[in-house]
Amino acid sequence: MLIAVMSDTHDNIWNLRKALKIIKQENAGMIIHCGDFVAPFMLTELEEGGIPVHGVFGNNDGDRYQLTKASLTALKKITLHGMIGEIDIEGVKIGFTHYKDVAEGLAAGDKYQIVCFGHSHKYLKKQIAQTLLLNPGEIMGKDGLPGFCFFDTHTFEIKQIKLKDTP
Repeated sequence: MLIAVMSDTHDNIWNLRKALKIIKQENAGMIIHCGDFVAPFMLTELEEGGIPVHGVFGNNDGDRYQLTKASLTALKKITLHGMIGEIDIEGVKIGFTHYKDVAEGLAAGDKYQIVCFGHSHKYLKKQIAQTLLLNPGEIMGKDGLPGFCFFDTHTFEIKQIKLKDTP
């Protein structure tokens, strides 16, 4: 399965829409969001993408009550996991969180094939023992070109996507 991995949208609805367009074109089966949606309306935008979304909270997700309420009631495609998320897709164990220190701890435990995180707004791909550690960068575009990644559960390939030239 092709999975889109993103983080740090920070209410940038325009860049999120660009990303969702690419994600749909590539027929991704899921989105992992590593935190900092910020406002509940971002979950609505993700829901409209029509793809299951698994996410965790970041340090800028202020109204966690409203985010959680929306994900448990009106929004059917959004699953929020708290501080740490864990899913198993086709036998590939994936962990995700917002913070690098937590991600490195998860990766060091050799429980996951890939661990994703955000927070720094900087792309990072690194191997820790048997686990791939991935920060997809930021959707927001604050610290550089906005973007996200695709992860293929069959090939374990990571493809970095930049939103700079996307209409």
